[in-house]
Amino acid sequence: MADQPRGRSAADTKKSNTKKGRKKKRLTLRRLLTVLFFAAAAGIICGIIGYLLIILNGERILAENQNKLVLPETSVVYDANGNEIATLFHENRENASFDEIPELLKQAVIATEDRRFEEHSGIDVWAIGRALVKDILAREMVEGGSTITQQLAKNLFLSSDKTILRKATEASIAVALENQLTKDEILEMYLNRIFFGKRQYGVKAAAEYYFGKELDELELWEIATLAGIPKAPSRYNPISNPELSKERRAVVLQLMYEQGIITEQEMNEAKAVDYTPIEHKEEEREEKYSVFVDYAIEEAMRVTGMTEEELSIGGYHIYTTVNPQAQQAVEKAFADDDNFEKSPDDLKVQGAMVIMDHRNGEIQGMAGARDYAKKGLNRVTVPRQPGSAFKPITSYGPALETGDWLPTSTLRDDKQCFGNYCPTDSNRVKYIGPVSMKQALKESRNLPAVWLLNEIGVEKGVEFANRLGFNLDESDRNLSIALGGLTYGVTPLQMAVGYSAFANEGMEVDAHAIRKIVNGNNSTIYEYKAPEPKRLMSKETAWYMTEMLQAVVQEEGGTGRRARIDRPVAGKTGTTQHGIPGFESSANRDIWFVGYTPEWTAAVWMGYDKTDREHVLKEGSGTAAAMFSTVMSEALRGVPSSGFGKPEGVKEAAPPSRPGGLTAYYDAESKSVKLSWNGVDGDNIVYRVYRKAVSNSEFVRLLDMVGATGAEDTNVAPGMAYQYYITAYDAQSNLESSPSDRLTVEVDEEIIVPEEPEPPITEEPPVELPDTDDGNADVPPDDGNTNTPGASAPGQGEDGSSQDGTPPDGGAQTPGENGGGQQPDGSVTPPPTDGGGNEPPGTDDGNAQGTDGGNAPGTEMPPADEAGFGTGSVQSLNLPGPAADAPERGNGGRQSRERQ
Repeated sequence: MADQPRGRSAADTKKSNTKKGRKKKRLTLRRLLTVLFFAAAAGIICGIIGYLLIILNGERILAENQNKLVLPETSVVYDANGNEIATLFHENRENASFDEIPELLKQAVIATEDRRFEEHSGIDVWAIGRALVKDILAREMVEGGSTITQQLAKNLFLSSDKTILRKATEASIAVALENQLTKDEILEMYLNRIFFGKRQYGVKAAAEYYFGKELDELELWEIATLAGIPKAPSRYNPISNPELSKERRAVVLQLMYEQGIITEQEMNEAKAVDYTPIEHKEEEREEKYSVFVDYAIEEAMRVTGMTEEELSIGGYHIYTTVNPQAQQAVEKAFADDDNFEKSPDDLKVQGAMVIMDHRNGEIQGMAGARDYAKKGLNRVTVPRQPGSAFKPITSYGPALETGDWLPTSTLRDDKQCFGNYCPTDSNRVKYIGPVSMKQALKESRNLPAVWLLNEIGVEKGVEFANRLGFNLDESDRNLSIALGGLTYGVTPLQMAVGYSAFANEGMEVDAHAIRKIVNGNNSTIYEYKAPEPKRLMSKETAWYMTEMLQAVVQEEGGTGRRARIDRPVAGKTGTTQHGIPGFESSANRDIWFVGYTPEWTAAVWMGYDKTDREHVLKEGSGTAAAMFSTVMSEALRGVPSSGFGKPEGVKEAAPPSRPGGLTAYYDAESKSVKLSWNGVDGDNIVYRVYRKAVSNSEFVRLLDMVGATGAEDTNVAPGMAYQYYITAYDAQSNLESSPSDRLTVEVDEEIIVPEEPEPPITEEPPVELPDTDDGNADVPPDDGNTNTPGASAPGQGEDGSSQDGTPPDGGAQTPGENGGGQQPDGSVTPPPTDGGGNEPPGTDDGNAQGTDGGNAPGTEMPPADEAGFGTGSVQSLNLPGPAADAPERGNGGRQSRERQ
């Protein structure tokens, strides 16, 4: 009783405990299971009722459409002016009986599309469940889980919107079809109705179109190719995307192998086959702008999420950006064989071109091939190696963007290696040493582009390229990207978009071919809206690049001069070598020209689809530049011409003036070459003296003279000939002038005359001389200027001068053919040149020029001996002794180099 609460009786306590016990019984597992049982029963009853409704609905639809199909309505495509250019629904369909279809093809389709086809009754619950899970995870309809029967139902009777209502109706028709038709009839109808891309409906028409064969002639790899198409006809057909088609074929073959239909050997052999498109006869009905229309449909599929078939038969009105004048110009040029290099056989040199308005991103026209109607491969979207056309993307553009470099900045064009990478110039005159960025790009010199990327860092080049839309592979983290050496290449469309940013003052350009899409009810289902403008580079960078690219098309010396038209043009050529192992040839694989006017940008590519020894390009990038000129001259006719606008605040820095008045001669007395030149205007000017032995190929930076207008080269070897030139360098702006005239100086041979032996003493009778009136012997008078005959002093000539040309006692020397002399009044007389001096800059004398200064390994540097005639000091002397330039002394005159 001690535990009983106060004020409550035992009876009250018992009643309270009883109530608590009753409350606990209401939450028991038994009651919960009972509730769940009745809920499940109700659900099952609802499911049965729903299933019956589905069946009844499907039977109703079949009954109403037993003798008719939902007729498709063709969609229409319009140009930029609103004129109709194409209708999309022109089906090519051939029905095949069930017996005509190879058993292996039936098995391939079932294995790929619906492996439980023989087991289900129109709906595969497991497949639907799997698809539902994926849809939930992705938060959108990404997988349909449809059976072959459901796909047939959709194809026959339904629109293709991905909604729950449509899926339910599709399922009801599938169940009804399974009730009324056999599996063989369903499969036969499916294979005759399904879309295979390129306007081909049914497997029989597809076999003829893609392989030129009847169904019973198909090989395993062809069967697997066809079986892989229906999942995404525009993506997996072998003409539009041969590589993706091959990958999809491999998936089909793997499924067939896993299901025991084929052996592993059969699978591997079928996977390895490469598809070769067959040619088709031209259709009687001529379609306008077929390549542009196909590209526009691809874009429409991407922006709407619809399939090609849905767009084709949905009765849509598709308004594009195609400019009829531009499209006709490019098609006309690509139809003219004279615009292409001749092939040794029937395999033509191919090409692609795309034109876009960089002010709004609208694609004006394109050519995907010379014979697109026959082949159907749009090479505008096929990656190729860009060569030198990529230099502005990975080297010059990012360098300008750093703000540390200008078009006038001095780069180095020296023959050198960067680790294991040893690029070479392909120019006629190679390795010219100091060169401005503008000149290096104009002449498409390789070494300066690589040198510059090495200076700014590869990562800056990669980042700038990615910013312009080139998603470079992880393996593209090396200096070869400066010359367009990429893992996977880039497409002509990507190149046009990238260069458009230069043309558009550094702003991003969004290329597009669709303006809007309207359905049959006149409701706009899609309309292009430009993304928020994004700056990709500074206005200054874009202007500098445009300024440099305009020089590329200049008549004098530009590699892209054949691209010139009657309005301002900027652009860049590109060439890639054939790259065939063991094939010694200078032929090419790809040639490019990418350029722009103030209004439009265009990219041109030419080459063979597959390069081999018989199919390489003998011509260079000038052919692509000429195509640009041919097309753009016509395409831009009537389009108002403008100029490239220079942004405000752009800083310009000019290099120092080119030094003139260079003289050089050999001074035999000091055994040195003395040089002088005229000074140039400017503060802190350093004059750089460059020299090379005539027998060598490279110039070496010999001296840096601060403020001086003369120098002395004491490191010369007898019998050698040397060439010299001078530049003016502004250390503050890091700019160097163009080279002065070159002068050639020959160093005299040292002539050593051996001493004459003394005549032998012989006993001869004395000679008696007759006496004279003055009493003196009859001998020549001694005036001190003559020697006894036969006893001339060694090393002297008959005139009293040394035989090596040196005047005795400091006397005047008569200038020789290749050497100057000092006159009695002390003035210097420069020698005449031997024809190698005073040549105009850039003249090809057969000797390449340019290499940075440096000392040969293990060579001591001699001191400068009174270098310079004017005021100033010697800043550096980077030359080894005379032996370094003398080939006969062991090293051919080659200098080691140090990057400055």
